[in-house]
Amino acid sequence: MSVDARSIEHMFDGSLPESGSLAEVGDAALVGAITGWARASAAAEARKLAAIAELERRRCTDALHPGWACDDRDAAAAEVSCALTVGHGRALGQIDLAVTLRDRLPKVGRRFLAGEIPIGMVNTIGWRTALVLDGHALAQLDTEIADRAHEWGPLSQNKLEKAIDFWVQRYDPDAVRRVRTSVRARDFVVGKRDDTTGTTTVYGRLTNTDGALLERRITVMLATVCDDDPRTLGQRRSDAIGAIALQATHLACQCDNASCAGKADDGRGGSVVVHVIADKECLDESLDRELHGEGADAPPAPVEQAEQAERTETPRRRSVALIPGAKGAIVPAPLLAELIARGAKVRFVGAPTQSEDRYRPSTALQEFVRTRDLTCRFPGCDRPAVHADIDHTQPWPAGATHPGNLKCYCRLHHLVKTFWDGFTDRQHPDGSVVITTPSGLSYTTKPLSGLLFPQWNTATPPPPAGRDAAPTGPGRQLMMPTRRRTRAQTRAARITAERRLNAAERALDAGSTAAVRTRDQGRMNAPYEFPSADYVPDYGDDPPPF
Repeated sequence: MSVDARSIEHMFDGSLPESGSLAEVGDAALVGAITGWARASAAAEARKLAAIAELERRRCTDALHPGWACDDRDAAAAEVSCALTVGHGRALGQIDLAVTLRDRLPKVGRRFLAGEIPIGMVNTIGWRTALVLDGHALAQLDTEIADRAHEWGPLSQNKLEKAIDFWVQRYDPDAVRRVRTSVRARDFVVGKRDDTTGTTTVYGRLTNTDGALLERRITVMLATVCDDDPRTLGQRRSDAIGAIALQATHLACQCDNASCAGKADDGRGGSVVVHVIADKECLDESLDRELHGEGADAPPAPVEQAEQAERTETPRRRSVALIPGAKGAIVPAPLLAELIARGAKVRFVGAPTQSEDRYRPSTALQEFVRTRDLTCRFPGCDRPAVHADIDHTQPWPAGATHPGNLKCYCRLHHLVKTFWDGFTDRQHPDGSVVITTPSGLSYTTKPLSGLLFPQWNTATPPPPAGRDAAPTGPGRQLMMPTRRRTRAQTRAARITAERRLNAAERALDAGSTAAVRTRDQGRMNAPYEFPSADYVPDYGDDPPPF
């Protein structure tokens, strides 16, 4: 059964009753709608990338700023970040894919524009063909893949990669993406987006030697606590990692015995600074004895149930804390109370209202600005404010060093705002920032603290007028940091290095195959030798029938 575009649109145009514009549609038509809108989604995605490619063509004149640390492509990516509310890395990836479809794989791009292949497949094709340098080979690949890609939809990701690699192997064997050894693939990651409150996932791969060293260090530290420590073995191992991160040589015991020799602080509490902004109740949270140990599986006793019901009648909002710059950012009330009990420093963050007669803000003013913003204030950027620059919205000395004239930009977006014509910003007393791009479009960002701590009023008085600024000289752009190699040179060097590795591994594979063939041929030609009378076969530890 075929479903035309008009009937699909009719399902969503609001002309059918609210009781079920979709509920009244048959199964075949519904599945047809899914297919049709998937094609429409792919076609829309292709047109978005075509627009990004045109923006790149207009903005990226590499002959003008090839050596700038924040070059033409960074400036173009900043505009894409604003338009799509994505981070800088994602914006650069969108530009790379858009340019690939325009310049390297135009026939695949036309299939994409027709909605015949999805965005996921296009991403895979772009990645698996990225090492091809020869123009003739690339043109042939474009033709072969475009002729077949619309039939690859049912393939799994692994089979899709193999299908693409088949054609890359035929026209440019050194451009096939190879799986490197596990040692080359080692990595260590802290935090995932779906981490639960109060904990952070840690995973990765180490060399065998580093793994042995880490295991040995953890084992030694576990021996420094006494038998009355309430934590499970797994909880102790987890806490030991935190102590190792602070270069501690022992793990502090958490038993109730005041004379325990292992209770000396391991540094994990004293290394934390709790910035209190509006909710001072967080300092009164009580310790939770159920935070460690196996936990209770049995239901509470009747008396405990009554106490819980009484507490429920008068609920009290539990305080939470935030770790700036960490992926597992939220710290629940019991863990916050434990940190304070272990010696965490407490610092109250006020809202400074006075202007400072200097360029660099004081420590108190920096703490306020970073705590208010929490991240870079450029649209789509979530780089932590603790590692960001503090920027004068109205440049100093024309603009005062005042909380109403300061906000956080990561180094890259600080350079974009400072050196690239067309990027301007203005700041409101509530901390919101309005960024205007060279296209004349404006985007507003608000401090993240306003979302997480709505009870904190971050509004400040308007900043006073600053001093007259010295005229900007013609050599201001000489202050832009420069690269050792241009972006194009870095990309070419990376591709050349990977192709060289691929060629070397292909030569090794060919040599190994030839050696195996020679060995097998020798075995086939060798005369068979009968075993001696006293020969006893060795079947190892396997039981019969071996």
